[in-house]
Amino acid sequence: MKINKYNSLVFAMLFGFGLTGQAQSKQWTLEECVRYALENNITIKLTELDVKNADIDKKGALGNYLPSVNGSASHSWNIGLNQDLTTGILRNQTTQYSSLGVNAGVDIYKGLQNQNNYRKAKLSIIASKYQLLKMQEDVSLNVASAFLQILSNKEDLKVRKEQLYIDEKRYARSEEMVNAGTIPRGDLFDLKATVATDKQNIAVSENNLLISKLSLAQLLQLKEFADFDVVDNNNLADENNILAQTPVEIYDKAKDVRTELKLAQTNLEIAEKNVAIAKGAYQPTLSGFYGFNTRASYSDQVRLDANGNPYTVGPDPLFQQFSDNKGHNFGFQLNVPIFNGFSVKNNVERSKVNLEKSKIDLEQKSLDLQRNVYTAFTDARAALNTYEASTVTLEARQQAYNFAKEKYDVGLMNAFDFTQAQTLLTNAQSDVIRTKYDYMFKIKILEFYFGIPIVPIITK
Repeated sequence: MKINKYNSLVFAMLFGFGLTGQAQSKQWTLEECVRYALENNITIKLTELDVKNADIDKKGALGNYLPSVNGSASHSWNIGLNQDLTTGILRNQTTQYSSLGVNAGVDIYKGLQNQNNYRKAKLSIIASKYQLLKMQEDVSLNVASAFLQILSNKEDLKVRKEQLYIDEKRYARSEEMVNAGTIPRGDLFDLKATVATDKQNIAVSENNLLISKLSLAQLLQLKEFADFDVVDNNNLADENNILAQTPVEIYDKAKDVRTELKLAQTNLEIAEKNVAIAKGAYQPTLSGFYGFNTRASYSDQVRLDANGNPYTVGPDPLFQQFSDNKGHNFGFQLNVPIFNGFSVKNNVERSKVNLEKSKIDLEQKSLDLQRNVYTAFTDARAALNTYEASTVTLEARQQAYNFAKEKYDVGLMNAFDFTQAQTLLTNAQSDVIRTKYDYMFKIKILEFYFGIPIVPIITK
């Protein structure tokens, strides 16, 4: 009953993910899985956008070197008593005015903040690329782990099916022997229970394989993966002979190639630039400015004739007014910080604290890397020893099983004892499968620290 519920749960998960469309007949290699994940993983895509944001920030920092230029224009209506902008006389009238202006400003000196902001922006691009590379490496390892889990489950299923085939044949033969009176009927019941147990183990193994395939397909962001499968690759060889290296040699290489150290070092340099930027606010700033403006009025003008009598004339031509009323202003502005409520001082102190945190983080990353390298080397060596030991155990269990089979066939061993020998053999076979793929993955991790990627990652 539990197995039936487990099956129902797995199939419900599959249909819940919308497994529609045509079946896939291709079998994926490890390299294909990794490359597909690097191109389609959502987290990687988000990190790629961070790289683009960093590039935009660099353009903004470069723009701080350039002058700012702004134009303005306005048109207004004034109703009632107001001053004529041309004559300065207060009059009750409705007037219209237009004005145009252009203003420009440029930083001449700003405590080297613009220069340091630009350098920081370039470092931020490097840091974001390191972050992207680290994300790609993590995804590659996760894909490799999921891929090897599928291979392990596949081999386990083969062992279970082979065991069922052998037990069914033995059950059929035992039926004949019971009918002939050669062995007691109780032995037949034991074999029947063994066959039932084999079928249960196969059901569990099939579910484990199905779930492992589902996990890898989801990691690859596949939209259709009803028949997703991988190539059976049982290559166990340490092709790069990584275990021939010493932990010290692997760590020395890792310090040069590992992304997390490069990222921590870049973040430290960014923190140093932040301190320089904050200190720049202590210094005076000098900027230059230039402005141009002109205006025109659309109202009638009151003028005096030779006898002092007022008379009204229309407004001057529009472009003539713009030409007559134009003006320029330019100059320099010096700002000297004297007191600002400790804001600059606090910013400097805060940036210094962050700098110390970055130094500690770099030191911690180096210690973590050293510990991880030594742990990975020890794990890989232990995984190899465990695999070799399990292989020897399997050979011994196989011989014991063959001996028990001979005794059982001539009636010198009962079915229960024979089943025990068979169970020990099956467990030994499972241990070999488990330790083999555990060793393969531990080798991949050790190669990872030595700078050997599963698939070469091409940075954009």
